[in-house]
Amino acid sequence: MPFVQAGDIKLHYAEYGSGDNIIVFVHGNLGCIDWMNLAWPKLSDQYHIYAFDWRGCGESDKPEPTKDYGNYSMRQHAVDMINAIKALQIKKCHLVNHSTGGIICSHMLLMEPDLFQKVLCLDPVGPQGMKLPEGSSDLFQAMKDCSDTAFAVLAGTATSLFDPQSLEPGKVPIFNSSATDPQKNLFSTIVEKTRKLSDGIWFGTPIQLAKEYDSGGLKDQLNKIFHPHLVVWGEEDAWIPKSHVEEMVRLLPNCELKIVPNAGHSLNLEDPEAFAKIFRAFF
Repeated sequence: MPFVQAGDIKLHYAEYGSGDNIIVFVHGNLGCIDWMNLAWPKLSDQYHIYAFDWRGCGESDKPEPTKDYGNYSMRQHAVDMINAIKALQIKKCHLVNHSTGGIICSHMLLMEPDLFQKVLCLDPVGPQGMKLPEGSSDLFQAMKDCSDTAFAVLAGTATSLFDPQSLEPGKVPIFNSSATDPQKNLFSTIVEKTRKLSDGIWFGTPIQLAKEYDSGGLKDQLNKIFHPHLVVWGEEDAWIPKSHVEEMVRLLPNCELKIVPNAGHSLNLEDPEAFAKIFRAFF
């Protein structure tokens, strides 16, 4: 497994394809680089893709969180990613992000604007941050303690793969007939990977996203980001409100919104071919 020294920590990464058309993928919260495993094989060899596990996620280093979780802030993740990109001597690249990777990429664009070109955001947490509902920390603790609970909650990120009735509270999610074996297997892998997450991710991320929401500092700087953006949002996404992505699109100077019907929070997992088609068209 390749690792790169990113400042004071090592980040695990995967590399796909080759050439000078470089694209860096930043995954979402409670995630890892595996979330894109069904999408990358469907993309042309003309892309050279790097995907990095955040600190605290996947196989990357998992430093002990500070008392305020400051070493797991969105800005810190952005610093880690930029350090990794520079350590690999990447001079220019596009960005792809998913979920909380969206706000991390916004920090990256403001910190090193000349390093980046186009940005594809899949169901992103916008630069305005997010306040999760009260009791979320208890839910995350339950997910950490029990893989069945983690499976049930994460099923809500890929709703089109499950029988809708089985997603009701108190029921066990059941894959529907359209879910393929590769999708089922990858979803199970994703659930198991949550067991490796640092407490800096489980409990620090919601605290840090709420700080972003309360400060509004990043949101106020969006007019400085001129990189072409495409925001892709699944019409059935229960995690990212439509109003959030619409505000993000409105505030960014060069941004378009594409709404995908019959998709939830994770088009890359729910319909990797549809995601790859959007990817190819944009890049």
